[in-house]
Amino acid sequence: MPSIEKIVIAGAGQAGGRAAEALRSAGFRGSITMIGEEKHPPYERPQLSKELLATLDAPVAYLKPASDWTGVLDVTMITGAAVVACDAERQTVATGDGEIFGYDRLLLATGTQPRRIKTLEGAGVENQERLLARAFPGLVSEVVEARHRNHGVRFEFGVTVAAGTTNGVRLTNGAELKADIVLVGIGVEPTDAIARDLGLSADAGIEVDAFGRTAAPNVFSAGDVALQWSKCHDRAIRVETWANAQNQAICVAGNMAGGNREYDDPPWFWSDQYDLNIQVVGDMLNADHVVRGDCQSDRFSVAAMRGNEIVGAISINAAKDMAMFRRLVARQSRLNRSDIESTAYDLRQALKTN
Repeated sequence: MPSIEKIVIAGAGQAGGRAAEALRSAGFRGSITMIGEEKHPPYERPQLSKELLATLDAPVAYLKPASDWTGVLDVTMITGAAVVACDAERQTVATGDGEIFGYDRLLLATGTQPRRIKTLEGAGVENQERLLARAFPGLVSEVVEARHRNHGVRFEFGVTVAAGTTNGVRLTNGAELKADIVLVGIGVEPTDAIARDLGLSADAGIEVDAFGRTAAPNVFSAGDVALQWSKCHDRAIRVETWANAQNQAICVAGNMAGGNREYDDPPWFWSDQYDLNIQVVGDMLNADHVVRGDCQSDRFSVAAMRGNEIVGAISINAAKDMAMFRRLVARQSRLNRSDIESTAYDLRQALKTN
């Protein structure tokens, strides 16, 4: 195998930063160049939808002090410059200001970008009939919706925005909503221009195998932009979570340094909404739902089952349940539904038989 002396990481977010750390932990002693479009060194993303929304002067949580990237890890950090082109034959990448960097191996950790619209006129917004229908089963949607309504939030389901008005928006059902601020939350798209430069198909993300390799020689991908196989979904998906951006990147970086480990962690994320800590693992859709605990209370869990295999779970203020469910889903465990329903049953017992 040719020697690996130069690694370039395109993207300086959660995945890019954790990959750089993992390369050094894996013993890689060659040069690492990390190139990020933002002017900041890598920082933790969860705070953007949590602490920094609630407290404007909350301190920013960086992955590590800026000086440590160069002084401790010996990583060349290029910020405020996006990778805009890649030459697969010469194994080089170029930034927007014309700098060119050679690589022996390249990691695409370019993440996603918000969908943008110039005006609300004609904007298409998802018209789901309930809250968070793509991630939550109906009974959990009801619990979370009720909590929001108790805090004065109004919902309009089954409609889309038809147009912007001088003081708000007009919906497709003719209703007009007044607003001082309109927040457009219509999702994200993979940042895939470099992948297309490499001749990779990237319509739904950059496809990788279980080791993080793309179809292009010496090119890997990790994080939100990577299209990876999910056992519990039984299909390839992009996983837009903090845990995946960190853990998949660590695994892939080890493989770039000469390792040979498959990454197969099930997707997992959490959301804090008022006094509800909501955690989700695996696939909650296209499955039967088994309730553990009292769903009329503020603490319960729901397991997603296909036959007797557990493929997903969601917990409301039940972190101990979720700790077990994450391990059970990862093992593709088979359980009796009656055991899941019984809060007297210790889920740790299932780990002993799976």
